[in-house]
Amino acid sequence: MVEMSPIEKFYNKFNEEKRLNSRHGQVEFITSMKYIHKYLEGKDNPKILDVGAGTGRYSVALANEGYDVTAVELVNYNLGILKKKGSSVKAYKGNAMNLKRFEDKSFDLVMIFGPMYHLEKFEDRLKALNEAKRVLKDDGVIIVAYIMNDYTIIFHAFGENAINQCVAEERFTKDFHCISKEGDIYHSVRLEDMEELNKAAGLTRIQVVAADGPANYIRPVLNSLDEEGFKHFIEYHLATCERMDMMGATAHTIDILRK
Repeated sequence: MVEMSPIEKFYNKFNEEKRLNSRHGQVEFITSMKYIHKYLEGKDNPKILDVGAGTGRYSVALANEGYDVTAVELVNYNLGILKKKGSSVKAYKGNAMNLKRFEDKSFDLVMIFGPMYHLEKFEDRLKALNEAKRVLKDDGVIIVAYIMNDYTIIFHAFGENAINQCVAEERFTKDFHCISKEGDIYHSVRLEDMEELNKAAGLTRIQVVAADGPANYIRPVLNSLDEEGFKHFIEYHLATCERMDMMGATAHTIDILRK
């Protein structure tokens, strides 16, 4: 029997569908879809590749809108859920660092909405970006999702009262830049880390967006809002999510790139 990776073991227990359907998950989804649609606009029958597709929250939604979508997912459990949704998505088991199944310049849009959360090493993240770049058409766009450094510190280290343990374990530099340890499931970044990766991959940023802004910090508040109140929160968030002063503490960013 092949031993499962730590990521596979984690997602066999973690309810990804529940997270994405929560109010804070909806904020992330609505925002990301807005920018996916923005960069698909005007393209003739675009081909989309969803790398690290999870249970298909994005790939299935886009396929149901009529787009030609291919999905790659590492975790068998998630892949099984995706396939059971009965969409037109062409779904394969695979790794973000090796997309050899696909030819060069095959896709108009490549989404990497998960792998960068879990790839610890710079060189592994760079491999994922380089593979996305390889399969991207010359006029295509890559959208990459990240977990942000200060969200990890504020929400988890302080919010879960783990700060003393984190300091004792030397989880941060003196200026509170998170330090990844071998065996960690999640890895967070700052904007400068993202910029360093982009430069190494020869990719240019079009824009960066705070995918969920303050939503994760105020989960109980979002859950208490009626539908009209939640609609107004979405309006507020979409009006502010491109502001650079929102990037530091948002839970997730999406980095929108071109060759």
